[in-house]
Amino acid sequence: MSLHKGSSQEADADARLRSLALNPFFGEANPVGGMTGAPPRHRLPDGPLPPATAYQLVHDELMLDGNARLNLATFVTTWMEPQAAVLMAECRDKNMIDKDEYPRTAELERRCVAMLADLWHAPDRDAAVGCSTTGSSEACMLAGMALKRRWAKRPANAARYPSREARPNLVMGINVQVCWEKFCNFWEVEARQVPMAGDRFHLDPQAAAELCDENTIGVVAVLGSTYDGSYEPVAELCAALDALQERTGLDIPVHVDGASGAMVAPFLDPDLEWDFRLPRVASINTSGHKYGLVYPGVGWALWRSAEELPEELVFRVNYLGGEMPTFALNFSRPGAQVVAQYYTFLRLGREGYRAVQQASRNVARGLAERIEALGDFRLLTRGDQLPVFAFTTAPDVTAYDVFDVSRRLRERGWLVPAYTFPAHREDLSVLRVVCRNGFSADLAGLLLSELRRLLPELRAQRGPVRPDPAQATAFHH
Repeated sequence: MSLHKGSSQEADADARLRSLALNPFFGEANPVGGMTGAPPRHRLPDGPLPPATAYQLVHDELMLDGNARLNLATFVTTWMEPQAAVLMAECRDKNMIDKDEYPRTAELERRCVAMLADLWHAPDRDAAVGCSTTGSSEACMLAGMALKRRWAKRPANAARYPSREARPNLVMGINVQVCWEKFCNFWEVEARQVPMAGDRFHLDPQAAAELCDENTIGVVAVLGSTYDGSYEPVAELCAALDALQERTGLDIPVHVDGASGAMVAPFLDPDLEWDFRLPRVASINTSGHKYGLVYPGVGWALWRSAEELPEELVFRVNYLGGEMPTFALNFSRPGAQVVAQYYTFLRLGREGYRAVQQASRNVARGLAERIEALGDFRLLTRGDQLPVFAFTTAPDVTAYDVFDVSRRLRERGWLVPAYTFPAHREDLSVLRVVCRNGFSADLAGLLLSELRRLLPELRAQRGPVRPDPAQATAFHH
């Protein structure tokens, strides 16, 4: 559902100013034929337009969008090979859910699930279950639903739930992506969040364990916080929950939100134990459209085995030509992104992914070091986990703040988000740079040059230009 509001008065006034607003060359045969007025913006036109005209109108307006390649706020992929784009164009009309009609597309999805199960060390690759989703948000919803349903089915809870004294809760760090807050809101689960403290900007394992009780459906660990790019200590969390079980008998599963890190750590940090090697990890999600290197929107949700995904969450339909199981929230969607994911897996393999992710990490670490060397900034992270780093102004910098830096960089086309940290660290405002495939060392050098050019002007300010408190920051997950 769109949240944009159209203004009919604005549109009518604008239309009066542009009685001949279109380039006459848009006319396919007669340059002035049918060009007496521009089409309305907030209601359907009375009649059709030539396809070239409609295309050019939309194309021209979209030129005012930011340049995706210079958007260092987003984690999503902004560059793919031309061959991938061709495959996506060939598959955009295939409905992913119609597995009977498009069996090979369904087979490519199954292969991707098997590849991820192998990559994430599932005990039995063939027993692991999973599916593609429209992104990590849907994957997280599915994982949360499975945790809640498994909790409710336990003998000790079956007689108590639903009741006032048996309200389920989910434990997580306050740094989680907003989709987890949505899940708790939509599915009536209490969100128990571990706050930030000092220089710890993500979940603390012991604090998380202390928030667990008999109503806890699970604990979410984030492999790559969107706030600063750091990995949460999944193994330490599992150890704390093991100790909790020994003391109390509570058996709390872990879901790993690996939106970004689940496609980085296997290649760059292979000895780091965060995945199905840890018996307490019940499920994992990732974003194929982030460091999975596919255009938006594809995500993946995997469970250790069918036991972790309750059967009642799997629905079977037969009205598309054959009985097929489905356990995604969305139904109809194009198969293009799944095909692009399989292409990328096939194209790169383990060594290719390692090379791409290492290049991104090298750029992040090198750029972070050079920004630190400017003397005006203090690094919070250095890009040595996710290829992402966060930094703030040095203590002696008083003439400007991170919001000034973000605003001035935007004037030159660079989108570098500035935002304030959540509860218990609201005093800390930072800038964050996401280094993706396609953000090369050359582009990093250009960003650094632009920052150097701006610093004398920023240093000459009398003080920060305070933004309107009611105005949203430039932070987007």
